[in-house]
Amino acid sequence: MGKKKNRPTPQEMALPPGGADSHAHLDFEALAGNLDQVLDRAEKCGVSTLGQVFLGPDAYLKGRELFSSRPEIFYILGVHPHEASTLDTETSAHIYSLARDDERIKAVGETGLDFFYNKSSPQEQRQAFKTQLELTRDLDLPVVIHSRDAAGETLEILKQMGFKGRKVLWHCFGQDLETALEILDHGWFISIPGSITFARNTRLREILREIPVDRLMLETDCPFIAPEPYRGKQNEPALLVFTAMEAARSKGMDAEELWTTCGDNCRSFFGVKS
Repeated sequence: MGKKKNRPTPQEMALPPGGADSHAHLDFEALAGNLDQVLDRAEKCGVSTLGQVFLGPDAYLKGRELFSSRPEIFYILGVHPHEASTLDTETSAHIYSLARDDERIKAVGETGLDFFYNKSSPQEQRQAFKTQLELTRDLDLPVVIHSRDAAGETLEILKQMGFKGRKVLWHCFGQDLETALEILDHGWFISIPGSITFARNTRLREILREIPVDRLMLETDCPFIAPEPYRGKQNEPALLVFTAMEAARSKGMDAEELWTTCGDNCRSFFGVKS
């Protein structure tokens, strides 16, 4: 039998400083336990900015001290569609006060609709989504969207709530070209995950060619959706370089140019310094 080919390390594929992971769950136990090493690997691979998503006020209050000495990390705070049933008036007011008082909270999210799992009822999800969109407007912050098996209704609610032209980021995009074009038509941004690298995901690579690079971001959604050649393993920000390499190949771009442009897009969108 022949020897199994060694997969390249992210450090071997490192890109220049300036990249940004727009969506990460670094407070999850899988990553928080060795956070310094995770972030050091990310820095060595060129990841200069990271968006840490806190799924609710309790997660924020518990986890924020993990990142107190890491100025490259900004925060996104909201209630996931899975937990929509927990978003009562008190929790909504708590999110508002936390976001108002902490300048590191740069967006509300991830919020939206998930009709694939339906861990909260569709009606609870709709109400929680609309409530968080109202919070977003009141705080004058961007919003980060989660949408699974619910693209049409997600778009309709955003339009009904007057979000055309506002700062909207469609996280972990995996829908069709028609949805992508409508997102772009409304002035919104799209974030591409590691699934762009999966061999059978030709559709997403084709759609990516239609997304202007000035409306594009990259993300890990770690610890989930590790890109090839680490598919099935725990994801982390250092692996974003593989997503960037495939995105650049799909668009026929220089990888360093795409990397820094997407990083700049992220920093500009969320209003964070380089």
